[in-house]
Amino acid sequence: MRSQHRHLAARGYWRAFSRKLRYPLGPEAKAVAFIERAIDPDHAISAVSQNGDFLGVAGFKSPDGAFIGGGFRDLAATFGWFGATFRGLLIGILERDCEPGTLLMDGIFVEPHARGRGIGKALLKAIETRAASMGLHHVRLDVIDTNPRARALYEREGFVEKSVQSLGPLSPVFGFSTATQMTKPVGI
Repeated sequence: MRSQHRHLAARGYWRAFSRKLRYPLGPEAKAVAFIERAIDPDHAISAVSQNGDFLGVAGFKSPDGAFIGGGFRDLAATFGWFGATFRGLLIGILERDCEPGTLLMDGIFVEPHARGRGIGKALLKAIETRAASMGLHHVRLDVIDTNPRARALYEREGFVEKSVQSLGPLSPVFGFSTATQMTKPVGI
C-alpha cells in the first residue's frame, strides 16, 4: 500500500465495516484515526488506477501480523486507557485465529466510485496469488449475514461455506447475527 493511500484505506475500511465496528471503535473520527495508526501495509494488497488513484484494498492476517493490527497501546493512544479496555474486550470477540496452511482475509473493500468494475474480483485473485506464493493451501474469509452481495461474489469465485457462527445476544452490538466462514483452495 502506498503511504499516501493510508488515510484513504482507513476511511474506506471504516466505511465498509462501520456497522459491525461502531461500538468497538466509534465515533468515526476516532475510529479512522485508530485504523490509520493500526494499518500494516505489509499485510495488504491495494488496487490503484493507472493514474495512481486508490480504488480499494484486500487485507490479510498471518502469524506475523494483520492488515489492521495494533494493540492495547494503539487503542489507548486514540481512546484513552478506559476506552481502550472496553473497546479491546469488544474487538476480542471478533478476533479470528490463523490456521496452519491458510491465509486469513482481514477485510476487503472497493471505493464506491470504483465498484462494478471487477476490482473486488481482482483483489480476491491477488490474495489467492499471495497465499500460494507464501506456500499456503487455502484462503479463508468470514462474511456476515447482512452482506449477501459479498457472499455471492465469494461463492462465484469458488469459496465454499465451512461453518457458521452465531453472535447470539451480542448481535445488536455488532449489527449482524451470524458470520459464515468460507474457504477456497489455492496453489493446487
